[in-house]
Amino acid sequence: MARWRWGAMVSLPEELRAREAAARQRVEELQAEAAELALRLERAREDLSRLEITRETVTEVLAELSASGTDAELDVPTEHMSGHEETSAPHGVGVMVVPPWREGLVTAVLPDVYRDIVEVIADAPGPLQAKQIVPRIGLPTTTGKIEGTRGKLKRLVERGWLDEDAPGRFGLARRGPGADRANSR
Repeated sequence: MARWRWGAMVSLPEELRAREAAARQRVEELQAEAAELALRLERAREDLSRLEITRETVTEVLAELSASGTDAELDVPTEHMSGHEETSAPHGVGVMVVPPWREGLVTAVLPDVYRDIVEVIADAPGPLQAKQIVPRIGLPTTTGKIEGTRGKLKRLVERGWLDEDAPGRFGLARRGPGADRANSR
């Protein structure tokens, strides 16, 4: 039994063999892609595992340093950090998110939003209010964001990173981070 195809006679068995060969080739291509994806997935899992272990270790170290009040330096030069590698200090159960300030401690140990707040205040010519800080750290100026930022400012004051010069007006702690910058203005 023959059938007409594109102006030539092709038998059904030949057509089936051609389709089978094409399907087999597609299966082989997909198997190769799946093997490559499996390899990439395994590498990504290994990277994730290393990062999780690193985060857990840093969390433990920060918790121990915070609990002991040790004077060990945690000086992490910011010029070695770029983009999203500048991640926050770990947020773990039983870990102080904002460690108390002490000599030698740098803002790199703070979670991102706290570090942003301290940097905004350090760059300001004088004390700022929460409503002035919120847009400078990229948040919408809604009541909730302002109040949340005010809470963070109060926490930074409690931990010695900032001073509240007048009610609701925050500046760098005179003995804290950037004191030399603040005094040199």
